Amino acid sequence: MRFSLRRFSAFPVWLFLAAPFATYAQQPAQQPQSKPQTQKPETVPASPRLTLAEAIRIGLENNYDIRLSRQDERIAENNVTRGNAGQLPVINGNATRTFNINNTRQQREQSRPVIINGGRANALNANVAGTWTIFDGLGMFIAYDRLKTLDQSQRQLTRATVEETAASITDAYFVVVREAGKITSIEEALKIGQARIDLTQARVDVGVAAKVEVLTARVDYNADRSLLIQQQEALQTAKINLNTLLGRTPGIDFLPADSIVVTTTLNRDEVLAAVKQNNPRLQQARLGTDIATYDRRLIRASRFPQLGLTGGYGLTRNINNAFLINTATGSVLGSNTNRVFGPTYGLTASIPIFDGFNRNRLEQNARIAEVQSRLALDQTQLQLDAQAEQAYAQYQNRLQLLELEETNILLARENVAIALERYRLGLLTPIALREAQRTQLDAEVRLLDIRYQAKQAEIVLRRLSSGLVLDGATQ
Repeated sequence: MRFSLRRFSAFPVWLFLAAPFATYAQQPAQQPQSKPQTQKPETVPASPRLTLAEAIRIGLENNYDIRLSRQDERIAENNVTRGNAGQLPVINGNATRTFNINNTRQQREQSRPVIINGGRANALNANVAGTWTIFDGLGMFIAYDRLKTLDQSQRQLTRATVEETAASITDAYFVVVREAGKITSIEEALKIGQARIDLTQARVDVGVAAKVEVLTARVDYNADRSLLIQQQEALQTAKINLNTLLGRTPGIDFLPADSIVVTTTLNRDEVLAAVKQNNPRLQQARLGTDIATYDRRLIRASRFPQLGLTGGYGLTRNINNAFLINTATGSVLGSNTNRVFGPTYGLTASIPIFDGFNRNRLEQNARIAEVQSRLALDQTQLQLDAQAEQAYAQYQNRLQLLELEETNILLARENVAIALERYRLGLLTPIALREAQRTQLDAEVRLLDIRYQAKQAEIVLRRLSSGLVLDGATQ
């Protein structure tokens, strides 16, 4: 009986010592561990860092829409001259030189004919003539004001192109920041997943967990790695889009140096007032109504008489070396030179009397175009107000969500830390740990999306109020 008790008491110790070896015998041979895909090889150089201000500078220099718009602006600026408006005189110089070889046959009554072959003559006509319109119903002054307004309109168009391009670059830059942040969040989830694998494997090694738990942990880990690979593609696509906007090679790699910082002090009334006062599209629409008014006034001016001054200086010289001179004894061959020169001046007047009612038709069309321009102005104002209201509503909503998600992410991180510790102590199931891990990752992604959406609404508000470039590229 004593022998049996001794054998019985030694049995648990033998079982405890034998269990790890039995478990180890059931495990397949370990494969060499490769470097995790979340790390870069040591041979890959670090990508250059790109700030938002530098991105906007590059984009404004290279963007084709801006470059084309600036060329149009130069053309409009060159057109603003008094000569183009018709206020200056027009002076032209003309010169004509002709040479003639004449064969002449002259015969008088009861006399022999006189024949001259190869007689040479030449003529020179030269003059400088100028015209100057001194009154055209004030049309020349209206035309000059119209040219200046066209120049201002093109400047507003260039300004709108610059601000819209800057907004697109800013938005694309923060998309890169967001996608890079998601990669960081997934990498943190992978670290938690790797810790879960290590803890589960240790528990399996001592026989307090089943192999299926390790396999489940590895499946979850690989699912996160798959998500990381997909997110890396999304980041690369975002970088290509930004490089395209910057007008440089799409494959250039870089790291965003700035983070998403949302301004929380934008005021609705101030934004709407700034839109009405500063928005370049609205300013261009207002200038469009002025241009339509100038077009109508130009047609009205064409009804008035036009008065002009003309002046010049001319020279005419004719040389004829085969000129017949009649004498008492007959015709004699001689040479004749004729020269006329001197100034000319005068006054011209033109009075429109009837043109088939075309001026009436043109003026009616101009009035219609003027009404259209006012309607376009009202439409532009309405559209900008609607965009501003929508953007501000999104801005306010995202600020509330941002505050909520910033609080929630702290809770999610604390929850994962506690869950991981409880799992280490064997007080939590793998499913509960995985759920806590997924909850944190979802919270991280939501926070990044909400922060980006809030910044996106802020960018729209600054663009509409023409404050994106004025306030600085790093807003």
